[in-house]
Amino acid sequence: MRRFLPWLLVALVLPLPFLPAQDRKPLPPTEARAAFLKLLDRPKVPPDDRAEADPVEKNGLSYSRWSFASEKKADGTVERVPGLTVAPVGNKGQLPVMIVLHGTGGSKDGVVSWLEEFARQGVVGVAIDARYHGDRSGGKKGAAAYVEAVARAWQTRAGKPMEHPFYYDTVWDLWRLLDLLEDRRAERPKRIGMLGISMGGIQTWLAASVDERVTVAAPLIAVQSFRWSLENDRWQGRANTIKAAHEAAAKDLGEPAVNRRVCRELWGKVIPGILDDFDCPNMIQLFAGRPLFVANGDQDPNCPIAGARLSFAAAEEAYAKAGAKDKLAIRVAEGVGHKVTDEHHKEAVAFCVKWLKK
Repeated sequence: MRRFLPWLLVALVLPLPFLPAQDRKPLPPTEARAAFLKLLDRPKVPPDDRAEADPVEKNGLSYSRWSFASEKKADGTVERVPGLTVAPVGNKGQLPVMIVLHGTGGSKDGVVSWLEEFARQGVVGVAIDARYHGDRSGGKKGAAAYVEAVARAWQTRAGKPMEHPFYYDTVWDLWRLLDLLEDRRAERPKRIGMLGISMGGIQTWLAASVDERVTVAAPLIAVQSFRWSLENDRWQGRANTIKAAHEAAAKDLGEPAVNRRVCRELWGKVIPGILDDFDCPNMIQLFAGRPLFVANGDQDPNCPIAGARLSFAAAEEAYAKAGAKDKLAIRVAEGVGHKVTDEHHKEAVAFCVKWLKK
């Protein structure tokens, strides 16, 4: 045993090399779907949907504010989700619905122009506030409440009830929103689409990939590979979207600053599986056969293009196998960072309207 002690001491003194994000292949996409549904599963509650204000009509469009119950939390309170609908005035039939999701620090009201664009083309626009955003922020501005919630989730002790505000809890809300739309018998949509921007786009490819009730999807400035970003030291953009939460994790881990270890530990706890089974290159394959529009900028620090191209390639292969190449559209804006260009904006709306009405 003594002859191994010097080597043991060297191992303790020398810094450990960076470990890969995973040491196994991700689950096959169909198995990843089942695992993701199981991971996020929790007791359902009656939707108890209610109007929050009388509808308002303006320029041929009707604006309705409402909310529904998503889950009963560990402390006994019921999580309610505020929503906004924009629809053509006098709508009598069962029109398609487009769910539009905002980015970090935004709100449902920040995407109202998107809802109006869809409504003017005969598609009902629906938006909700993500967890700890908008009317769910407790009066705090921007992403402050959201960042604090992610930090609390990180600091939750093992065995205690834990939230997953970093994407996953809003994904649950989206699945319950789909339930609600189906339950509204008189207004049941002909088809349902989902479009998200940045954080909302990540929630789109997570929620819609495993739920085929979403017939059209458009994740914008969101497709990427979390694993690639971590393994290639390009995690900074993603970490900076909720910087204070990463800084809190760094402090708890005894690190002088946010680094790859901090991201690996934080992501592994708060969004488990995002580095392997539920990373975009794996989940995006589940869309094959359904219309999918993807838009990225090649200079986007939050979604490094090399990692995004892994997702593009996975999608292209899956759509080719499904014989559905015509249902996949991938757009990359040269010299553009974390922004939806006007051209991609128009293309995304046109693509979604086309397939929702087909």
